[in-house]
Amino acid sequence: MITIVGNVLKDVYLNLDNRTANFETDRNGTEWLDLAFNASEHHFFNRNSSLGGAAVSLEALTKLGLPASISGSDLQFTNDDSTNTLNTNTYDYRYILIANSDVSYLSPSTHQPTTFVPPTEAVDYLYIDRSARLTTDSAAKISTYLDLAPHTKLILYLQNLGNPHLINLLPRANLVFCENNRGDAEFSQALTSANLSDANLIYLSDTHFSYQNITEPISVSRIDTLTHLSAYSIAAATILGCFILGRSVEDSLRLARANVEHTKLNSTLSLASLQEIAANPDPTDNLELIAASLLVKGKGILAADESGGSIHKKFDQLGIADTYDNRRDYRNIFFTTPGIADYVSGIILFDETTRQHADNGQNFVDFLTGKRIIPGIKVDQGLEKFSDSTPPESSPSPSVHPDETWTKGLDDLSTRLREYYQMGLRFAKWRAAFEIRLDDQGNIITPTSHAITENCRILAEYATKCQAAGIVPIVEPEVVYDGYYDIDQCASVTGQILDTLFAELKNAHVNLRACILKCNMVLAGKKYPEQSTPAAVGAKTAEVLKAHVPEDLAGIVFLSGGQTPEQATNNLAAVTANGPFPWPVTFSFARALQDPALYAWSGDNTNSEKARQAFLDRLIANKQALIPQ
Repeated sequence: MITIVGNVLKDVYLNLDNRTANFETDRNGTEWLDLAFNASEHHFFNRNSSLGGAAVSLEALTKLGLPASISGSDLQFTNDDSTNTLNTNTYDYRYILIANSDVSYLSPSTHQPTTFVPPTEAVDYLYIDRSARLTTDSAAKISTYLDLAPHTKLILYLQNLGNPHLINLLPRANLVFCENNRGDAEFSQALTSANLSDANLIYLSDTHFSYQNITEPISVSRIDTLTHLSAYSIAAATILGCFILGRSVEDSLRLARANVEHTKLNSTLSLASLQEIAANPDPTDNLELIAASLLVKGKGILAADESGGSIHKKFDQLGIADTYDNRRDYRNIFFTTPGIADYVSGIILFDETTRQHADNGQNFVDFLTGKRIIPGIKVDQGLEKFSDSTPPESSPSPSVHPDETWTKGLDDLSTRLREYYQMGLRFAKWRAAFEIRLDDQGNIITPTSHAITENCRILAEYATKCQAAGIVPIVEPEVVYDGYYDIDQCASVTGQILDTLFAELKNAHVNLRACILKCNMVLAGKKYPEQSTPAAVGAKTAEVLKAHVPEDLAGIVFLSGGQTPEQATNNLAAVTANGPFPWPVTFSFARALQDPALYAWSGDNTNSEKARQAFLDRLIANKQALIPQ
């Protein structure tokens, strides 16, 4: 038997109509909700109510088939998937306002205190819920009850350090749910003072659950029916229930994720439903397998993702008309090269290309999949100068150079990723560009730390959205080759960018085992008088990567970045010679693979076979470069 100590809340969801004036704007341009509204002036698309707080925990435990009750309440649920009524006394109302895909909460400033009625019979578990507002009296009664019932296990949800009564109960807890990150010093000190070890602690956030060395990523995006407040309660109760049922840690975290990501408004899922979801896993569970398949030994990734502007420049240089058909014919040359699957594991496409067709009438995505080549997609939408605009959620900084850039495309990314996944695309790429500029004394002035941080933050947000959509992210922080700098300056900047990038990826809880780095080689800029030899490029690139890239990354693919085809291949071979590496290393070239074929074709389809042979020659050369000499 489980007794829950906490408050039953009533959550009222108001989905506001953003076509009406719900907000007022302050002098800083920040929108604030105007609370002085009435039904004739402000409207909402729908209004829903559900039980929250301790009621959510009770329902989740009941649906797992466990006997449970809330102390001082006669609320009960059934253990099937039916929706339950709201006929119950509640302690507090909590309004959840949804507008423009954002959530705001209105709750009473003074919560009703939680009552504790000691059970008349001994219970197996006493669960202090997230909603509990313990008073001196209720905390004292709980301590007294535990003294009289030594076999009762205390389970405690620690949301923050604000309630001293919860802190006082910590040393008596058998299991603690922590709504905090492991690295928080004050939080860790409180747990250490209570003599709690990792075996007693489960960490919950709105991006992952973790217990000891096991982490389960989650995605809570259904704000119309579930906010992170309810998600925390559902997750904790599901994990607790699964532990009681003797489930493994992995299974418990996985079922909790399923409950959070699939529960319906006012109705969590039964154990049978959760097991069915677990038996048919979400596509995101395949991410590590997809990443490993892209990095299979002896193959690389073709970058055929030139944007409209980029391919126009390429065609214009050779006098090729930039038409829809010519762009299709050009990509078709590469995709139909005999034996391409022996050299290429994946191909990065541009949006237009995903909607075009091969000669046999198949969509290019299906055509490549049929060849056992994984299709991917470029999802960033180009560069914007910091001097022209500020990235979303960025703090303005006067320290950036007027020509430094950030990468656009986050606004509708989740929507696009869902469509791409349905189309069959399984990985994506996002590029950030960094130019090394020197002052008159030869000191590095760009990239600035602000530009590095902002672009790496954007890369991390992109990677998070990709993994939530079941798509493997390739993160590409490119140090642009077309510059005046020496190899050591390139090494310094590349190392700084990589350190910042992986810190941001870690903060965003990106699964590195399902993430690929697309990186520049470390070499002197194209305008520098002393060009780097392959031996120098191989040694310096290996040195930087080994020092700055975590070992649990899925792998690294190199961009060619404006090097000639032969230069890129020779440098790739030199990097390979400086292995072994803790991760797979291969190529993801665009121009270094395509340019010979482009010149051979020149817009004339009678030259297609000649172009295919030129492309195949580059594939063969780069496959050889991956073999240590």
